[in-house]
Amino acid sequence: MNRSVHTIAAVVLMTAAAPSAVAQDAAQEIRIVLPEQPANLEPCGTIITNVGQILSQNVVESLTVIDPVSGQPQPKLATEWTSVDPTTWRIKLREGVKFQDGTELNADAVAFSINRMISGKITCSNIAKFGDARLTLTPVDDLTVEIKSDRPEPIMPTLLSVVMIVSPKTPVDQAVNDPVGTGPFTLSTFSPQTVVLDAFDGYWGRKPEITKATYVWRPESSIRAAMVETAEADLTPSIAIQDASNPETDFAYLNSETTAIRIDAAEPPLNDLRVRKALNLAIDWEGLAQLFGDDVKRASQMVVSGINGHDDALKPWPYDPEEAKKLIEEARAAGVAVDTEIKLIGRNGIYPNGAEAMEAMMTMWRDAGLNVKLTMLDVADWLRYLQKPFPSERGPNLLQMMHDNNKGDAAFTVPIFYRSSGSYSTVADPAFDKEIDEALAATGEPRTNSFKAIFGKARNEVVADIPMFHMIGYTRVGTRLEWKPDITTNSEIPLANIAIKKD
Repeated sequence: MNRSVHTIAAVVLMTAAAPSAVAQDAAQEIRIVLPEQPANLEPCGTIITNVGQILSQNVVESLTVIDPVSGQPQPKLATEWTSVDPTTWRIKLREGVKFQDGTELNADAVAFSINRMISGKITCSNIAKFGDARLTLTPVDDLTVEIKSDRPEPIMPTLLSVVMIVSPKTPVDQAVNDPVGTGPFTLSTFSPQTVVLDAFDGYWGRKPEITKATYVWRPESSIRAAMVETAEADLTPSIAIQDASNPETDFAYLNSETTAIRIDAAEPPLNDLRVRKALNLAIDWEGLAQLFGDDVKRASQMVVSGINGHDDALKPWPYDPEEAKKLIEEARAAGVAVDTEIKLIGRNGIYPNGAEAMEAMMTMWRDAGLNVKLTMLDVADWLRYLQKPFPSERGPNLLQMMHDNNKGDAAFTVPIFYRSSGSYSTVADPAFDKEIDEALAATGEPRTNSFKAIFGKARNEVVADIPMFHMIGYTRVGTRLEWKPDITTNSEIPLANIAIKKD
């Protein structure tokens, strides 16, 4: 069987795990409807929303998890961690854990997973959180592994929350669609129409109440909301504000996501600072906010309040269409080819009313004097433009994106977007790289202040992006479930936390 992600259309894949012995009681089965189909089910891509919501903490688990209230790392597959020196961490693993294929979790298996993640042999979105850090793994004994980095990583236990541990029988050089982890559920079916997870009766932790979860996808928010309303589905995340009309089933919550447009600062005319400033000034932010709801907050930076490094004093760009036109004309007069077609790349289903937002912004940029054309892509094509290596034919482009940082620290944001080597970065500034490296190595107040300075420079001097809004999530939960969404819901929906209401 070809385990490559390119076999996604191969209808049904079965995991290597033995069939679950858990009784399939229909009353304990649930159905979840997502906004979009996952491009693949590679565990190294769980930072992508539609992959993480299915796999993270269900099929595969991480070494640590982040407490959504304190932002601090908590034990998961790792039970203890110790800093040996500034570049070395020693990790103690949980005893008695087995993968769904019967393999035991040990130091060799953890070293395998991390080496697979950093090998460069597969496209791994999660490695973006580590920037360009070089890691060396050394098993110390059966349940202890040592991680060395080529630079100080003071938040290594936090970083380990994005490392998904997979069976050492997983191919090293191929992304997979049939992941085998240590989680409470096994993957039974993955087809273009559905994903089915069944409870794993060999799970090391508390037995989940849910025995089976079926995932389907519908891009229209109103249809997903109606499916829950009519009990065709049990829950759906990310519905539009206009569909969140039932106070009995609909939950609004400040999530950890920030919407933004990345400016490809390497491509003319976007390599001109005046044009990048004009892009920010040309948007009627108050009008645009009507598509997102009254509770969204304007963003001036790519992390929400509460994340270490967020600067409350940093102001969002105002709406000043006349200044935007003036800057574009100044650039034109200086010889900048401002009439060059700029591709605005949107992603279908990225968030409610996302396409409408792109159409509105395109119109405002055209009014300001730029030649912007909108292209909406499905997630697989959109990812080609998000992550390096970028398509050679990309040309000047503006990329719609939504960044999720619920890990408590700007280290999960800054190197990805602003360091020259960052997976999503279009910036190439050695001096900025040096500032970022110093911030990543700092601790305490100097770390916080350094990240604030970086966000200030990104906003005022580099202008590499157009921060839009810190988002409010709306999720509809069927009346038979005992569960509420929280700040992590856009990253993961742990089935073990969902219960069926008692009569």
